[in-house]
Amino acid sequence: MSYMNWVIALTIFFITYVILFSERVDRTIVTLAGALSILLTGIALGFYTQPEAFSAIDFDTIALVLGMMIMVGTVQKTGLIEYLSIIMAKKSRGRVWLLLLGLGAFTAVASAVMDNVTTMVIVVPTTLSITDLLGLSPIPFLISESMLSIVGGLSTLIGDPPNIIIGSAANLSFTEFVTHLGPIAVVVWLASVVYFWFRFNKTMPSTVKQRQALKEIDPARTVEDWNDVKKASGVMILVIGLYLIHGMIGLQPQTVAFVGATLALLLIRPDVKETLANVEWSVLLFYSSLFVLVGGLEQTGIIHQIAREFGVIAENFPLLAPLILVWLAGILSGIIDNVPLTIALIPVIQGLGSIHGIHLSSYWWALALGACLGGISSPIGSSANVITVSLSERTDNPISFTKWLKVGVPLTVLNLTLASILLFFGMQLGYM
Repeated sequence: MSYMNWVIALTIFFITYVILFSERVDRTIVTLAGALSILLTGIALGFYTQPEAFSAIDFDTIALVLGMMIMVGTVQKTGLIEYLSIIMAKKSRGRVWLLLLGLGAFTAVASAVMDNVTTMVIVVPTTLSITDLLGLSPIPFLISESMLSIVGGLSTLIGDPPNIIIGSAANLSFTEFVTHLGPIAVVVWLASVVYFWFRFNKTMPSTVKQRQALKEIDPARTVEDWNDVKKASGVMILVIGLYLIHGMIGLQPQTVAFVGATLALLLIRPDVKETLANVEWSVLLFYSSLFVLVGGLEQTGIIHQIAREFGVIAENFPLLAPLILVWLAGILSGIIDNVPLTIALIPVIQGLGSIHGIHLSSYWWALALGACLGGISSPIGSSANVITVSLSERTDNPISFTKWLKVGVPLTVLNLTLASILLFFGMQLGYM
């Protein structure tokens, strides 16, 4: 391939990412413009065709995300999630640290069975309501919840957007994610909780004066129809069960997602127009545009060359290379949203297998660990963080970039260190 094509494609790619990082233009507009630019340039110079651009879009990932959005959006309307979070708050009985721990644990578990973006959309308003009632600063709660949602999402195929993309590219099942990354997520969650205790314990009161107000919050007020809540609970349980056995019964993850979406719509009968209007179509267009953008780089041969160079390291240092990938993906995820980063790195990993014949299992887990946990470090590292910060702007004390970095960077270093150690021992035992 022509080096001129490399230069032009990389220029479009980096300009797109610089504008993304600046956050001055909506990310969907930026990526759509970048995708169209690289496609039109590729057509003019002969390195990228229209069929290649559309085949670069991973429609399995798009379908999975869409199905989950419809299902979770329908379940959310029943009030089930808000009900559970208020129950958790009441269990704290006014003890602030226990309240933070409980909401954080709930967020992590919810993120494992939904995606963490949707979880934060639901949990943040509830948290703001609770902290406002109790006269507490919402910042420690929102930051810890968002970061723990990422840790919880790490453990499953559907919990974090990078996992969805990796699972589709590597043909990894829901069960494989749970068994390989679930134990690591538990260890990282425990370490994160200890970190938050040291970080926030001295800045928060031990108990709140408004205990009576907390007692008087009625979680049932979030529910209009208990029959709908029961139906929503049944759909969620069924979908989780299907994800656990989908490989055995021949169903792909995106099919399971649409089973859940269809059952939720049939049983709960929401306003379909309203439900579809609440789907984050901009997110789906954002992902699709990124696939086209990275596909353009792939067609120039750049990613193929990067895979060759990294393959030399992988061949000479088979235990070190996946650990390098954890930290590379982790550091870059703090600078670039972990979704585009994951999409960009997947062809590199695939190249290790096709060019060098390297077994890729440990590399997929390394990418998932680095991309997910690295996203904790900054407000733009993960879509869940972006949602959390934007919703905090509704308060008198929004989360600033600096406030987030002071908490996120040390925790990311801690989490990536733990993940590297556990990945190393997993590779030594032949498990990862």
